[in-house]
Amino acid sequence: MEQMIAGAVVVHQGEVLLVRRAVPEGRLVWQFPAGKVEPGESHEEAAVREALEEAGVVVEALTVIGERLHPLTGRRVVYAACWWLSGVAWAASQREVAEAAWVPFDELPPRIPGGVYGPVWEFLTGPALP
Repeated sequence: MEQMIAGAVVVHQGEVLLVRRAVPEGRLVWQFPAGKVEPGESHEEAAVREALEEAGVVVEALTVIGERLHPLTGRRVVYAACWWLSGVAWAASQREVAEAAWVPFDELPPRIPGGVYGPVWEFLTGPALP
């Protein structure tokens, strides 16, 4: 069975959380906190865990935004909308993450090779954001 990746799309005060990979994967340098969904774990639970493990923030998963085959990695990624609850973003897993940063939505596209996944962009820029 194919390994599923959960990505945490964490929003707070008009910005979204990105992590800079310690080891880039091709052109993929900046990304949402993300990692493998463990056995028995939901996509939302994995996204919450990855946000804490990679960026040191406590978040609440709101909903699954969508899933796709990532164009650069070829991995199946499920994106979970998350709301920041507490914590200061930092490179909590220095083996995986070189930097964590809150990025204004309009600065996101240049950091994401191939563009931001459509449903994620719609979530970030649409009227439904809490």
